[in-house]
Amino acid sequence: MDRHIPFETLHNFRDLGGYPAGTGHRVRPGRLFRADSLGGLAPGTADWDRFLALGVRTVIDLRRPREIEAQGRVPGHGSFAYRNVSIEHRSYDRPAPTPDADPGPYLCARYLEVAEDGAEEIATALRLVAAAEEPLVFHCASGKDRTGQLAALILSLLGVPDEVVVEDFTLTELAAPGLLAGWRSRNGGRSPAWPTFGRAPGAAMRLFLAALRERHGSVEAYVTRALGLNAAELSTALRSRLLEPLPAGWPEPSYRRARPQDAAALVRLRDTAALWQLARGIRQWRPGEKTEAHFLDRMREGEVWLAHTGAALTGAYELWWDDPAAWGPRPPEAGYVHRLMTAPHTAPPGAGRGLLAHAESRIAAAGRPYARLDCLSANPRLRAYYESAGYTVVGEQRAKDGGSGSPYAVTLLEKRLT
Repeated sequence: MDRHIPFETLHNFRDLGGYPAGTGHRVRPGRLFRADSLGGLAPGTADWDRFLALGVRTVIDLRRPREIEAQGRVPGHGSFAYRNVSIEHRSYDRPAPTPDADPGPYLCARYLEVAEDGAEEIATALRLVAAAEEPLVFHCASGKDRTGQLAALILSLLGVPDEVVVEDFTLTELAAPGLLAGWRSRNGGRSPAWPTFGRAPGAAMRLFLAALRERHGSVEAYVTRALGLNAAELSTALRSRLLEPLPAGWPEPSYRRARPQDAAALVRLRDTAALWQLARGIRQWRPGEKTEAHFLDRMREGEVWLAHTGAALTGAYELWWDDPAAWGPRPPEAGYVHRLMTAPHTAPPGAGRGLLAHAESRIAAAGRPYARLDCLSANPRLRAYYESAGYTVVGEQRAKDGGSGSPYAVTLLEKRLT
């Protein structure tokens, strides 16, 4: 599931559905959205029709009134109610971090200010979300800071784990190029003074959640003491409206060879998986490392396969027929699995194993007796995953050159196919 819903004039409109709530339930898709400014929408356009088709019945605008006056608001329409609930009382007009500074602590401090200054407005926004019987969207200017802070509170009250809250925050990284291009087009081609404009470092949200708990004891205590709400009642109301049980079963996945027009979706899937890893402290992948050109090359030189569950893209992998960078020159005795990836939170249980089994069947059908793969030597969790799938460690390549110019150590794993 790509959480970003595509618009021409919006860059960071996302569905919060599918996240696990820790109780065997997930957030219901199509009910709660977060976004950047909706001021760019205009009646009579494809974007406007796409927005109305989502069935949104409440729009919460978290911006200050002067921002709305300068940048516009969502056009009025009889199908939804509009509320301006400005939660930020102080502008970010203090010196911005220098380009080499870590923006995480700075942003955390600003979020704590908003949490205290905007307590009344945050309480109002949470009440509106909890009372909404139909789809609702909340937004600020770029859909990152104020929107991210409110999303974090809602998800936490729903029981979503911290690492998922951090992951959701960092998904703005996928919208950063569009947000930056939009800012420049509105400002005569200039670049913003903020060196990290549109960026969403996981450290900012991780530090904020830790600081909020240190100051108040828990998110629930903050809601009770600072916002004056009954946290238990609020959490119950949110869960009753926004959670759905996990499905009793999943449809069987279907597999097909990737085509050139799938390259953009593959980049998006990989970048989303990279943010999932980073939110959990796994340094295997980083967003932006692989472009469409990479996947197009792999389609020409090997095989790329997609897995769908129903209509949703839920996983993919690359199959190479040689891999000298990791394994050196070898006879044609193996297939090499790369970029095994699943859609975070929305892929069915066992999706990764299913992809591995499919890759192994392709290798066996080619008459090759071995399936091989590698993982970063510094990633013991991934090594254990492959070992549990029947792979055996057979060596280590201490200086693999994956084309980035920075060699790295990988563990080599192999499985004999029957």
